[in-house]
Amino acid sequence: MQCAAVGKPLIKFNHCRKHIYSFSVPRCCPLCRRDVGSRKLEEAPVSISNPFVNGHQEKCSFLLRPTHGTFLRDYDGRSDLHVGITNTNGVVYNYTMHGVQRDEAGWEQSVSVPLLQPGMFGLMDQWDKYLEDFSTTEAWLPHRYEEEHHNCYSYTLTFINCVLATEGKEQLDKNEFTEKFVVPRTRKASKYITLYRAVEEHGFYVIDHPHQEPSPPPGSGLC
Repeated sequence: MQCAAVGKPLIKFNHCRKHIYSFSVPRCCPLCRRDVGSRKLEEAPVSISNPFVNGHQEKCSFLLRPTHGTFLRDYDGRSDLHVGITNTNGVVYNYTMHGVQRDEAGWEQSVSVPLLQPGMFGLMDQWDKYLEDFSTTEAWLPHRYEEEHHNCYSYTLTFINCVLATEGKEQLDKNEFTEKFVVPRTRKASKYITLYRAVEEHGFYVIDHPHQEPSPPPGSGLC
């Protein structure tokens, strides 16, 4: 069952030689008003993958959300974004001008980048301790916060690199991490937001030849 916080499910079905998107399959086509009933398997309605998740249900992940509001309702492509790291219980650790916050709510509509590969139980067992110990160092005291150079992104990427170093793996700079792991997901999210809002406003959305967007890298984790 989809969490209401991440929006209504989007459905795509084919009719009138077009791809039609809506929140549910209508009995009649909104273009020709004829019965929508599918006769071929390839014409069956399909669910569109939602790029947003409830961050509090994500373990050991990098999360991204608008600083204010939500992606589907408020994000305009220029709004400030806020990032954090989840522990194994879905508590989101994030750095602000007030120091490290441990949020148990507020990240219900997030973009998520899993940070652990499947089966890394040893690292997962230590994850919460690593995250808590890292977060209590002097580097992340409130007075050290600086909006441009020592911020929430600095906090998350420094933690990720600490874990990578512990595992003997190569560290990532900000540009590399952003381009490889964040940008593919935010591009997909941006397209989904545009589609979602169009359906919400008009009841449906029609395209002739959809361009298939490549999926983000599999969520196999960085560490």
